[in-house]
Amino acid sequence: MTKPKFNIPYLGLHSTLILAFTTSITATPVAANSNFGKIELSPGFTREKGRVTGYTKGSFPLHTMGKRDRQGNPCIGFAAPTPDHILILEKDFPRLQLQVDSGDDTTLFIQGPNDSTIRCGDDTGRDKDASIVDNAWKAGSYRIWIGTFKQNVQSNYSLYIKE
Repeated sequence: MTKPKFNIPYLGLHSTLILAFTTSITATPVAANSNFGKIELSPGFTREKGRVTGYTKGSFPLHTMGKRDRQGNPCIGFAAPTPDHILILEKDFPRLQLQVDSGDDTTLFIQGPNDSTIRCGDDTGRDKDASIVDNAWKAGSYRIWIGTFKQNVQSNYSLYIKE
């Protein structure tokens, strides 16, 4: 009897199921899962197209996905583990502003179009609602979490996106 060229251990049914489950999770497209749906924008979009609504509630600490964003802003707050919105930019935008309007202490966490690009926002001036104003938004899909400063706070919000 000849020895096999490769020594591959038997993984068993349990390991095979874990591998199949992990593969199905990582193969799922980013835009498929969000709490409140997609926002698709092209330059010159209308005010109505740049407004969406939802509500906050969660205990998932946003800083676990990134402690600071690309400009050094801290990433704070608590949200659901699933993004609230998927923003799809059909073309590059030189500048965008995202503003939360809830009347509560909200935070923003945006990831995309590749997972290494993170933008975070907290209080806007004297207002406790979060905002982000930034340049150089590349075309692609962005995952948006609207969080709160404290865990499990439910607050209705409107998210406004402006050029």
